[in-house]
Amino acid sequence: MQSYSEAFSFIFKNKLGGYFLFPLLLNLVLFAIGFYSISAWGDQLIEHLNEWMGIESWDFWGASVLAGSIKWLVWLILRLLFFLTYAYLGGYLIIILLSPVFAFLSEKTENILTNRNTPFNVRQFLKDIRRGVLLALRNLTIELLLTLALFILSFIPIVGYFTTLILFLVSAYFYGFSFIDYTLERQRLDIQHSVRFIRSNKGLAIGNGFVFCLVLMIPFIGVSLAGFIAIISVVAATISANKVINDKSIGY
Repeated sequence: MQSYSEAFSFIFKNKLGGYFLFPLLLNLVLFAIGFYSISAWGDQLIEHLNEWMGIESWDFWGASVLAGSIKWLVWLILRLLFFLTYAYLGGYLIIILLSPVFAFLSEKTENILTNRNTPFNVRQFLKDIRRGVLLALRNLTIELLLTLALFILSFIPIVGYFTTLILFLVSAYFYGFSFIDYTLERQRLDIQHSVRFIRSNKGLAIGNGFVFCLVLMIPFIGVSLAGFIAIISVVAATISANKVINDKSIGY
């Protein structure tokens, strides 16, 4: 986690602050698409309710107030569902949609750290993006299965008190894995060997994903802020992973 402070200084020292524009643009696009889609779905749902219940044809005292309340409730429920879905899946949505930015940023960071000037390789860049997306989907699937298992265990007395903490650490582990893997890919490790490396360095993955996961938990604005934190997370992951890889006492 110490690498987060290093990463923050590193970004501005090496004029990488422009990368924060990408999560800003992503937030604007996602919210525009989300609210437009919800408005369209809301209109369709209200139209179906009107056909089924004949809301607009109601003719009794208070009918207009009741009809307005139903429309407002539909609007509210759809937006709550949007925020809840976005809050839970938003972390991986950020990782998947910003994977081209993360791949390029991680390589740029490593080049600065090692004083190398690796020529840009389109084929390798596309390969990094594909791997980042596939790994994020893999981690999301495993995390969903573990979440279901922990949800079931939460009904067991005493054990249930620890499931929230365990779920948080599991999420941090998989988020950290996703951020670190860009560095492991450049080490020519396949996903199987990357999994082995992360399992041998669980603290590295959890520590890197901890801050990102913590920000995601902030009500309402967590996912919006997480995109900016992810930029720092990728740089922090690259810095810390390079330290571990260069330590010959730690193998993978």
